Amino acid sequence: MDFLKSQLMERIKFTALVNLFSLVKLPLIAFVTPEFTDLTPERCVVKIRLGYRTRNHLNSMYFGALAIGAELSIAAPAIQAIQESGQRIDFIFKDFEAQFLKRGDAHVLFTCDGVQGVRDLVLKAAEHPERFEQQFEGYAKTVKSDEPIMKYKLTLSVKSRAKK
Repeated sequence: MDFLKSQLMERIKFTALVNLFSLVKLPLIAFVTPEFTDLTPERCVVKIRLGYRTRNHLNSMYFGALAIGAELSIAAPAIQAIQESGQRIDFIFKDFEAQFLKRGDAHVLFTCDGVQGVRDLVLKAAEHPERFEQQFEGYAKTVKSDEPIMKYKLTLSVKSRAKK
């Protein structure tokens, strides 16, 4: 029970940290108020609520909100790994590929099951001065259905700022 409670507190704390940081540095992310519903060494799940800020003219999730959720499902594990490394490591997304399968007509969950790969890439960058890149995949579904509404691939590029 204590383990579940600590996991919940960690997700809440990380959600607040990301929203606070983005409010100052990336206000568009703060605008959609993402919530981390699962943040483990294997998986990251980000929830973006369908509402006034994220809805398009067809009452489904706006393309920009979908892109933010996809990005965060991969960026969050990178942020965690960078914090844990204690080093100055920059990351950016090099490209973004998406397949839109259905309309997002409810709150949307963005899932990346490649968290360990993201962490490994960051650790590799912490040990070497070169830039490293790797493509990661994810999918999105609404809270009302198990069918994916979107599949995506992003290439994460990381580089240590430490002088070697």
